Amino acid sequence: MESEKKTQTAAEQMTDKDLSEQIKKVTKDSHVRAENTELMLSFQRGQVTLPQFKLLLCSMYEVYKALEEEMDRNSNHPGVAPIYFPAELARLEAIEKDLEYFYGQDWREKIVVPAATKRYCHRLRQIGKENPEFLIAHAYTRYLGDLSGGQVLSRIAQKSMGLQGSEGLSFFAFPGVSSPNRFKQLYRSRMNSVELTEEQRNGVLEEAVRAFELNIQVFDDLQKMLLLSVPENQLQTSRTHSTPVKILQIPGAIMQSSPLLRTLLGLFVALATLSIGIYAF
Repeated sequence: MESEKKTQTAAEQMTDKDLSEQIKKVTKDSHVRAENTELMLSFQRGQVTLPQFKLLLCSMYEVYKALEEEMDRNSNHPGVAPIYFPAELARLEAIEKDLEYFYGQDWREKIVVPAATKRYCHRLRQIGKENPEFLIAHAYTRYLGDLSGGQVLSRIAQKSMGLQGSEGLSFFAFPGVSSPNRFKQLYRSRMNSVELTEEQRNGVLEEAVRAFELNIQVFDDLQKMLLLSVPENQLQTSRTHSTPVKILQIPGAIMQSSPLLRTLLGLFVALATLSIGIYAF
């Protein structure tokens, strides 16, 4: 009996040393806050609107463009190479396909992003040059979150927006991953195998918290842009992709405004438990 307890304790200690588990612990509060942004609550309620989704795609395009270019550039770095899975995880082409579906072939001239998205991208570029191992935190946060909730979120978005088929929902599809659960196990194992100094590990953990905060700011900024540019009745009734996004008319001053972080949070609705959230690892 005592031997079994010692074995269990040793296993728990090894788990506690895993980078993936440490990231989960340090980002727990930020995880809850991200799930309680209005944008994520809309997904939970099955009420995501077309304007919301289109603006989310615009920001995700810029974020993944920065992330994947930095991952590509640092693909041989010892902190990046073990978690470099472009064939399985890359999102950029999928998002481009969705943007073309919603905005047309000239989508690059129509999309806009808030200041929070630009800050997020700037941070990704910065660590790609100065601390490539910090990319672990951002790749883990975004890729595994999107992979976890992809199928369910796709169905919610399709039903909420009245879309036919899978067109416009490529962002949620991972054709290179046959089993999300097995792949996530492989990914965590690879991530936990990365050799880091104590200083580097602490830096990655701090960066994981920063990654969540940057995402929260993006979500809040997107919702604020939407409320300032689209009438309430249009938010509820928009169901076709033929209507242009009115956010294009927002003055530059509003685009540069700082995001208002939420201070009053509702009860925690655990997307991770339900396996339907963008951050369900």
